[in-house]
Amino acid sequence: MTETGEIAVERRGAVLELMLNRPERKNALNFAMYSRLTEELTQAARDPQVRVVILHGAGGSFTSGNDLQDFARGLNLSPEDSPIVQFMLALRDFPKPFIAAVTGVAVGIGTTLLLHSDFAYASPASEFRTPFAQLGLCPEYAASLFLPRLVGHRKANEWLMLGKTFNAQQAAEAGVINEVVEDPLATARKVAEQITQMAPAAVRATKALLRQPVADDVRQIMEEEIRVFSERLRSPEFAEAAAAFFEKRAPDFSRFE
Repeated sequence: MTETGEIAVERRGAVLELMLNRPERKNALNFAMYSRLTEELTQAARDPQVRVVILHGAGGSFTSGNDLQDFARGLNLSPEDSPIVQFMLALRDFPKPFIAAVTGVAVGIGTTLLLHSDFAYASPASEFRTPFAQLGLCPEYAASLFLPRLVGHRKANEWLMLGKTFNAQQAAEAGVINEVVEDPLATARKVAEQITQMAPAAVRATKALLRQPVADDVRQIMEEEIRVFSERLRSPEFAEAAAAFFEKRAPDFSRFE
């Protein structure tokens, strides 16, 4: 089964492949895409025939992050009603193996969702960036918990505060991805096939046990990040950053305290 759209869906035996399919925007994620991803993950969690999910992007990009136009339209949404938050929770709590195959840019949530993947592979030319503070926002998806633990506070400051770009080799050394490979999707499929040959309940139990020690911390940090992020979305600083983005200029934060 293959279904196209902004989220292309394909079943390959016991593996469900989800492809971000908006290459003209470097697969920027809009609300409709988030909702579809949440729907597919929810169904896959319940479907005994699905044992692994792979996420990848079309057109040589993973994702350039959130679509700022949707951000602008959704400023008054509560966290409970936000398609972005619903997707975050669906992936965070997904009980089966989830594999990400990264090529090209992985910006914002394109990087932070990797922290919730069980396996992630990236091409040598892939680039990662979390420019939240530069947009007048703050870290999300428990990045403020995971990244300092992975790379230390100083490097996490560079990535989360300065929005410094890091490459695939740096991502692998930090543990953000498993490995740098020439063909991430082929590698993801190979790993997925290996998993489908394993005892499914044992795989799910192993995933649950591996995540259990930090589960409470992840929930607590995500709640606080979502609260602050929601405030930042309504801030004059984000309004300036969004206006600058659409006007193709550098934001001017000089008047803010």
